[in-house]
Amino acid sequence: MFRHEFVTKIEIDAAAERVWKVLTDLNSFPQWNPMIRWAKGEVRPGLRLTVRFQPEGSRGYTFTPKLLVVETNRQLRWLGYPRIPKLIDTEHYWNLERLTNEKTLLMHGAVIYGWLTPVSWKIFEKSSRAPFEQMNHAHKQRAELKQAARL
Repeated sequence: MFRHEFVTKIEIDAAAERVWKVLTDLNSFPQWNPMIRWAKGEVRPGLRLTVRFQPEGSRGYTFTPKLLVVETNRQLRWLGYPRIPKLIDTEHYWNLERLTNEKTLLMHGAVIYGWLTPVSWKIFEKSSRAPFEQMNHAHKQRAELKQAARL
């Protein structure tokens, strides 16, 4: 089976708990998230969310990813879109690594796998990398803003 992964990273001056709270507060996405315009559902393994992916300048689409991993303050991973089992599947993930009590490394990426991966991963990565990085910067800004407000 073919597989390709790409990851973006950003350091956030906030505790992992704060970074997690921003990531999993789906109701606040319309206020800050430039990639996922809104999301609905309960963040629990095995459940499905309803997500509107619409980076600036795109028509976007709504899909229902299945949550594969929900490790509080550590990892969120879903099986998302596009999804044609065995031909192409996509896992989207956020990993949080605690650097200090008030600094977190956010790793935000995707794994593409299936028979179409060799011909599709470049297209997927080219269209996704900039929106992932934009979301990372917005996530950082929101987490750090709330962190500063607590002082």
